[in-house]
Amino acid sequence: MSDKSELLRQLRIERDDRPAQTASSRRWWWVAGVILLLIAAGAASYVWLRSAAPAVKVAVAKPLSSGAGAQSGASILDASGYVVARRQATVSAKITGKLEQLFIEEGVHVKEGDVVATLDNRNATANLLQARAGVQQAQSTLLQAKAAAADITPIYERDRKLAAAGVISATALEQSKANYDAKQTDVGVAEGNLAVRRAALAIAQRDLDDTVVRAPFTGVVTTKNAQPGEIVSPLSAGGGFTRSGICTLVDMDSLEVEVDVSENFIGRVRANEPATLKLNAYPDWQIPAYVIAVVPTADRSKATVKVRVGFKSRDPRILPEMGARVSFLSRADASNGAASAGGVSLPPEAVQASAGAATGIVYVLHDDTLERREVKLGARDAQSQAVLAGLAAGERVAIGDFTKLSDGAHVKVVDR
Repeated sequence: MSDKSELLRQLRIERDDRPAQTASSRRWWWVAGVILLLIAAGAASYVWLRSAAPAVKVAVAKPLSSGAGAQSGASILDASGYVVARRQATVSAKITGKLEQLFIEEGVHVKEGDVVATLDNRNATANLLQARAGVQQAQSTLLQAKAAAADITPIYERDRKLAAAGVISATALEQSKANYDAKQTDVGVAEGNLAVRRAALAIAQRDLDDTVVRAPFTGVVTTKNAQPGEIVSPLSAGGGFTRSGICTLVDMDSLEVEVDVSENFIGRVRANEPATLKLNAYPDWQIPAYVIAVVPTADRSKATVKVRVGFKSRDPRILPEMGARVSFLSRADASNGAASAGGVSLPPEAVQASAGAATGIVYVLHDDTLERREVKLGARDAQSQAVLAGLAAGERVAIGDFTKLSDGAHVKVVDR
């Protein structure tokens, strides 16, 4: 019986300890649930933030070499202009006359001194003959005056001797001297008249020569403005029926391109710097060129500065007044060699900058966080953008929608 009592005592539940154990267990379950909820919320937030972060690609900054053509062949500025001739002339006669013969047509090559046209020279020839006759007459008058002066000289010398001996009076000597002086004066007048007549002959000869119109330099005739039978004049005398020019002559070796560059970017253009040209007529033809000069004045109405660009080689396809597109290139010389050596190259889409700007913005990647950084820009072409300062080689730069990028933002890299 005592064994049964002992067994029942062992199986008895102590009711005073049960509530305490149940409350403690419930508290631990609550703590564990809260921790699990926080973990789940953090994971959900992380997933949501990752999905909401803008997607970007990555570009690695590559170093530029100062001696290579990485920057020297890149365009730092583009401008449009036209092919012009520095040596161009409207060929005309020096005198007014009727055009008799014309020896040129459009497109004809002429050399300096070649006859372009001739005018009616009958009046000029007649004037020349008259001038020659005047010279002959003046020469005869001079000979006559010299002969008279030679005849009176011994008479005057004799009268001087007679007056010294007291044979003739002083009045007679004075009269003899007056006659002698008059004959000498006649010789001087005759010589002066002969000089005038010879000058008139030279003018008449020049007028006759001016009836022949010659090319002032070697070039190509681009326009023909007159026809045989028309009156031509350098002064446009005679109203609208008088031609002021016979033709237009262009020296093709003097062709160059004139472009207007915005004054905001004119500091990028310097004389003797390299450039390339593309004519509108031949868009696939890249022509080597160079900057001749920056004209030292600005156009206030257009806020531009004129720049002269020359061709490094000549080609018959290049014609005056053609439209052209000029790309000014940078040169890795002593003035910018240091910047080029320390610079880096990026894809153009990795840099946020306005056209022609000297600085830009890039977003440097640190894991998945962005750092907004301002950089100094150099040459740019279709494949690369040179960064001269503000970025080191090897740094990673984000490529994406710049409107969604900001300093300190988290991004999702989709392409490494």
